[in-house]
Amino acid sequence: MKHFGVKPYLFPMPTYMIGTYNEDGSPDLMMMAWGGICAEDMVALNLEESHKTVANLKARGAFTLAVPGTDTLDVSDYLGIVSGGKVPDKFARTGLHAEKCDAVDAPVIAEYPLTLACTVAEIQRQPYGLRVLGKIVDVLADEKVLDEKGKIDAGKLGAFVFDQMGNGYYKVGKKAGVAWKSGAYLVKK
Repeated sequence: MKHFGVKPYLFPMPTYMIGTYNEDGSPDLMMMAWGGICAEDMVALNLEESHKTVANLKARGAFTLAVPGTDTLDVSDYLGIVSGGKVPDKFARTGLHAEKCDAVDAPVIAEYPLTLACTVAEIQRQPYGLRVLGKIVDVLADEKVLDEKGKIDAGKLGAFVFDQMGNGYYKVGKKAGVAWKSGAYLVKK
């Protein structure tokens, strides 16, 4: 085994788009990979306090969290590279379309087919960084990612994950098993 020391080398790391409104009401969008679901109705975002998004979260108390697909990979990556504090029109440059969310004071981006509407439940300043806990108040899904029973089909999202080790993005593939069933036969042994 080769030792690499202390690195954030866990794979896969989901990619998410955090949507907020700026003080002038314009949409702000940021890609992040350090966070995810932390309870049945909660998400955790691990962010640097210097992000424009953090100021917006504090001011508005709400955000959306969307799953980007490979069809939006380039603009999503751009939104992770560029700071809204330095490039005020970064969202406008992407050509994406924002709509007001009915559930929270944050934008829904039409090009992202799965969005969680969240309120800020808590902002924790930890020795290792800033963690924002959000309460999920609604989930919005575009009809194009629903199956014949009206449920969200993860395979239709075209989602991609981040590779911290090589700075790559990888498209999420086909379904490989069924949770709580694929290994159930071992329970009977």
